[in-house]
Amino acid sequence: MASCSAQSLASSKRSAAPATRARSGRASRVLTLVSALLLGSAGLVASAPAVARDTQHFLPIMPVMASTAASQRLGKDVAFFFGDKQPYERIEKRGWARVNPKTNATNKSDAEACRWVFLSALRELQEKAREYGANAVINIRSDYDKVSYSSSEKYECHAGNIVAGVALRGDLVILHPKN
Repeated sequence: MASCSAQSLASSKRSAAPATRARSGRASRVLTLVSALLLGSAGLVASAPAVARDTQHFLPIMPVMASTAASQRLGKDVAFFFGDKQPYERIEKRGWARVNPKTNATNKSDAEACRWVFLSALRELQEKAREYGANAVINIRSDYDKVSYSSSEKYECHAGNIVAGVALRGDLVILHPKN
């Protein structure tokens, strides 16, 4: 009898082992499936398009041009004329230029970032004028996304959470004094 109960005990242990293995195998498959679903969902969320801020501003030119930063960064050897102003009768056209600088807007107000990038754009126009032997840039207009905005009083700037940008276009000329 003792041998009979020992046999049945041993046989029940043998039959229990495959059942336990089957349950643990099923659990690991379920765990793997759940992990794959979670990772897949995270991938979809990460690849979803982010909505970035792009705020359009039309800001005054004169306060920027009158600033100490402008006189320090731009000097006086190249003149700037915004909009349709034609300051001289005799103009010798040398070419044209388009600039589109960006600046870091993090931890800056939109106005501050826009002023800085506007000065950067003017500096790039100034460098182009020097390359072409010009002493002025006239007909300066905003040209953001290649959409022209001409004004003698305001420039267009786009500011986001991280970057601000100004695009300007102008004619590079030599201005001859009136006779």
